Amino acid sequence: MEPNDRLTQLRDYEPLIGAEATERIYRKAEKLRDFHVAHINSTYYGGGVASLLSSVTLLMNSVGIKAGWRVIQGSPDFFSITKKMHNALQGGTINLSERKKQLYEDIVYENVVRTHLDHDMVIVHDPQPLPMVRHYQKRGPWVWRCHVDLSRPEASLWRYFSDYVERYDAVILSIEDYKQDLRTPQLFFMPAIDPFTIKNRDFSDREVDERLAHYDIPTDLPLVVQVSRFDRWKDPQGVIEAFKQAQEEVDATLVLLGNVATDDPEGTEVYESLLGCRSERIIILSREDTALVNALQRRAAVVLQKSLREGFGLTVAEAMWKGTPVIGGNVGGIRHQIADGVNGFLVSSVEEAAQRIVQLVTDEELRRRMGAKARESVKERFLLSRLLEQYLDLMTSFETVYCLHPERMG
Repeated sequence: MEPNDRLTQLRDYEPLIGAEATERIYRKAEKLRDFHVAHINSTYYGGGVASLLSSVTLLMNSVGIKAGWRVIQGSPDFFSITKKMHNALQGGTINLSERKKQLYEDIVYENVVRTHLDHDMVIVHDPQPLPMVRHYQKRGPWVWRCHVDLSRPEASLWRYFSDYVERYDAVILSIEDYKQDLRTPQLFFMPAIDPFTIKNRDFSDREVDERLAHYDIPTDLPLVVQVSRFDRWKDPQGVIEAFKQAQEEVDATLVLLGNVATDDPEGTEVYESLLGCRSERIIILSREDTALVNALQRRAAVVLQKSLREGFGLTVAEAMWKGTPVIGGNVGGIRHQIADGVNGFLVSSVEEAAQRIVQLVTDEELRRRMGAKARESVKERFLLSRLLEQYLDLMTSFETVYCLHPERMG
């Protein structure tokens, strides 16, 4: 297959990571040329996982890995149940009835029947397709990649899931805080951003102006922005309350931009619950427009990600990459991106968020200084080339194990 100049190549990262790192990754990839990998999740768009898979599968292919991406299908009832499971993994409650489990397992099995997997490695993302591992004769290792905050999973659900999780050859979590009591080896890969997508590439002031004007977003006052799925764990109501408190001291415009992922039936309900809060200076948009995300994160005086639970929070790294300081909830993976008071602020309440909004909106020098440090930290730690190399190392280690111990397949 001839390379397409419009697709990002690993070589494009060289100005950011250096020639030595680029060549090291190419050498690792060469040993795995034509290694066949399948990634499986439950939505093509909406949220960080889909965004991540869109880029990482293309980058894998660019270095000779045959990486595919399968999206499972399900009924509204199925996604209603898996959303409840998602919430319970993050500490929510769930009534895990036999009927719910049966429907979940049946829909997963329907996907198994029409999804043929004889790959060298299969990587299953999050709880929706988790039980698929039960139904295949393995040709190689299966890995479960869980992107959610597992620090306090609901006990009955985790007992139910553990039987499936233990069938995998490895589990990848975002940070060590999420480690569980498992026989299966656990690894820790923090997500990363693709700096060359429409969402993250450099935008000129003219491009930013045009995109904001398209949605009639006023720029006469400083912009305060949160970009995230419409999900109660992202605390959009708390963002609105914090902004209203900050308005008592500063003039600004709040933009809440979100979308509704196809595997999240609660998203529309959350979005509609916020519409009564709209005003001339509180703008709430549901759009799937990555150029708008880019424009808002670049033009914002401050970006918030005031999550109550957060597996990682790619929108934090995306905004930081654009040199914009972020106020983040002091939870989960956000704590591993923001050094409080250095490249952004961590907050634990509406009141703290309001205070930090006021501080950043009124102090341009602080914004500039924090924004520069934020971009540098993403460059050092959260670019997709780093995640690619971690996956290559994982593939190499498993290739050795399965060559030496073929009895592990089955």
